[in-house]
Amino acid sequence: MSMVKQSIDVDSPLRNVYNQWTQFEDFPSFMEGVEEVRQLDDKHCHWRTKVGGSRREFDTEIIDQRPDDRIAWRTVGGDVKQKGVVSFEPLDETHTRVSLAMDVESVGMAEKAADALGVLDRRVKGDLKRFKGFMEERGHGTGGWRGRIAPSDSAGMPPDDMRRP
Repeated sequence: MSMVKQSIDVDSPLRNVYNQWTQFEDFPSFMEGVEEVRQLDDKHCHWRTKVGGSRREFDTEIIDQRPDDRIAWRTVGGDVKQKGVVSFEPLDETHTRVSLAMDVESVGMAEKAADALGVLDRRVKGDLKRFKGFMEERGHGTGGWRGRIAPSDSAGMPPDDMRRP
């Protein structure tokens, strides 16, 4: 698995930034290669992506979600293997740091070569930059979900080095 860690500072209050990140169906607006995200319930989303000509569909499960703090997830089923956490830190009343840490398993020669060349790091960095633009252009989020999802067991938690990027 490859570990990716990136952060960006967004010129928007913590609550607005966190609320927008919970609007998973808006992810295609700022995430390269993400064609669709359908929220199935409070914990599960179905993703459709196209990266380098390869289409994938997979489901994710939120395993820990604390409003204005963090969202941790993992894939469930399918051939895409990833887990990660996004955390939100107030810098002051109008600025928020978004930090993303993700473990992704590359499949096949092309993905492994792209990973070795740092393509995933650049993509995540670009996605965060586009999220920053998305937030700052609007000045507010498109919605928000403030529910708490607690981990049911430690086996579902990301490793310690991913908990707070």
